[in-house]
Amino acid sequence: MPSLPRPTLIVIGGPTASGKTLAAASLAKHYGTGVISADSRQFYHAMRIGTARPLETELLGVEHHFLGHLELEEVWSAGAFARAAEPVLQDLLTTRGIAVLVGGSGLYIDALLKGLDPLPASDGHMREELQERFQANGLAPILEELQRQDPATWSRIDRQNPHRVIRALEVCLSTGRPYSEQRTAPQDRTDVDIIRIALDLPRKELYERIDQRVDRMVADGLVEEARSLVPHRELNALRTVGYRELFDHFDGTLSLDEAIEVIKQHTRNYAKRQLTWLRRDATWKWLHPTEHAQHIVHVDAHR
Repeated sequence: MPSLPRPTLIVIGGPTASGKTLAAASLAKHYGTGVISADSRQFYHAMRIGTARPLETELLGVEHHFLGHLELEEVWSAGAFARAAEPVLQDLLTTRGIAVLVGGSGLYIDALLKGLDPLPASDGHMREELQERFQANGLAPILEELQRQDPATWSRIDRQNPHRVIRALEVCLSTGRPYSEQRTAPQDRTDVDIIRIALDLPRKELYERIDQRVDRMVADGLVEEARSLVPHRELNALRTVGYRELFDHFDGTLSLDEAIEVIKQHTRNYAKRQLTWLRRDATWKWLHPTEHAQHIVHVDAHR
């Protein structure tokens, strides 16, 4: 008798607006399994439009996990995600033999695939001091200090994410060593076959997709959603592209047209950082987002 395929985890990565949701849902539907979302921006229930959280119709009837399940006040780390996602993954592998993981948050994907580095626990006093500096002077001075302390981390970190920037600088200051030196290169877990697919399309096409998505968000009510969230603007969840720029607009710093253009620019910058993260790992197979048949061929060839 032929042996059964080993449990398989298909990972769909790619920059924002590249078509990850449809690619993942299409594969999951084909293989009769579910999708685990590792998009940390789509975890929050109140942030549907600004994070482009997919509508029910876009999920193709496939069960998705970790979409809109958190309240704004809840703070999740990559470790918290991995701990919550592990039993979901094991259930899918046990009942279906295959699962799909999708998202643009590289740290969260790695947390489930590789585990986490044993970094020091958070230093409450230093974290509070850095948060106070951030509230008083913004993120730019903290980024400058991170660049001095650890140029390697500064070059690759998401500079629009205060939580990650502050945590990296906190580790540098509390240990006296660069954060990057304390990161290891953990290996993939061995209890499951991992098949990585990265969505690849020309830069011009990607940027057009980003611009169109932002315009669609505005048409769908992004400004109104952001206005309703102004009372919560200091929460970590809302310190993200799409909301910060509109908060500046509400403050009178930017016109609405300027805010929309800055959202587009910041989203393009974020996409470039996502691509940099993906390209550091040669195990990703780069395929066009709409070539769903090729995605299936690639998975079948490696099972």
